[in-house]
Amino acid sequence: HYAKKIGCDADEVVPTLKARGAKAEAIWECERGECLTRQQLERAVETVNDWSVCADSMFQSYDFLALPSSQVYPFDASMDWPKSIAGKKMDTYHRWMNVMVPVTLLGAPCLTIPAGMGSTNRLPMGIQVFAHKGKDAQLLQLARWYYRNSVMKGTDLAV
Repeated sequence: HYAKKIGCDADEVVPTLKARGAKAEAIWECERGECLTRQQLERAVETVNDWSVCADSMFQSYDFLALPSSQVYPFDASMDWPKSIAGKKMDTYHRWMNVMVPVTLLGAPCLTIPAGMGSTNRLPMGIQVFAHKGKDAQLLQLARWYYRNSVMKGTDLAV
């Protein structure tokens, strides 16, 4: 339970986060989570389980899977988060990172490798490569191979 990790009971999570100076957006997420019904939580667990079965099936055919590391190029540090992407408004601060969710839900080993630079902003972008649980060593071998053979080798973006 998340509450135990921050040293409080479940009904004290939001007040504890506020007292510790957590970002308003994180507090909002916790308050939103407190309103979830048992049925909503069960559906979320079912969705995670369905995704796990799907990923297991893909790993029967492929050793590694890949996704972009972000939905946007790096942005100015003074900006809290991108408020929209390709004209679509982000309803919460973490939506700009949604592409990370599938790997996180699996608890799969994952690494990010450089994929190049944006054509207009010249800022870096990466690809998250992930493997089936327990295949950490194979994933690290792939990263080593990529590093040795990448056109990025010797640049500031080398892994």
